[in-house]
Amino acid sequence: MLLRASEGEANAVNHLFAVLHDDLRRIAAERMSHEAAGHTLQPTALVHEAYVRLVDQTRCRWQDRSHFLAVASQVMRRILVDHARSRGRAKRGGGWKRVTLDKALVESAEAQDENLIALDDALNKLQQVHPEKARVVEMRYFGGLTVAECAKVLGISVRTVARHWDFAQAWLFREISSDPSQA
Repeated sequence: MLLRASEGEANAVNHLFAVLHDDLRRIAAERMSHEAAGHTLQPTALVHEAYVRLVDQTRCRWQDRSHFLAVASQVMRRILVDHARSRGRAKRGGGWKRVTLDKALVESAEAQDENLIALDDALNKLQQVHPEKARVVEMRYFGGLTVAECAKVLGISVRTVARHWDFAQAWLFREISSDPSQA
């Protein structure tokens, strides 16, 4: 089914989505649990947007379920970061009419958007120097994959994934903490 879906067969793509919908929904719900209350993007919308983007992945040859979910985690990361960046543009007068809302809720959502953008920027820097470690973060944090699933996708040992995860968390924390815009 994965092979047929990667070749662009519409029925296979739809069947694949139906089979993996619960996994994608779980990943999206986990990812959204880190977002501020009142976030305008809901887990179901995130899954559907990811599906639309994944359908266009005809150049990707799905190897197995873990590989598909790893790519889905990348797509969800991009969607969330794009959403946060667009909210930032709108916040700075991007043509939207301002509406009075509970100030604490708005400030909390803005802070979450800024944190996500800072994480994305730091993750892009990590990608440049340690691409495999960045991939582990992407799969674990954005995709909700287990250490074992990451190891399978990357073709490395579980222990190596665990070391990459520990290193990347410390590296990202240091990078974000030292970012003067986050002070």
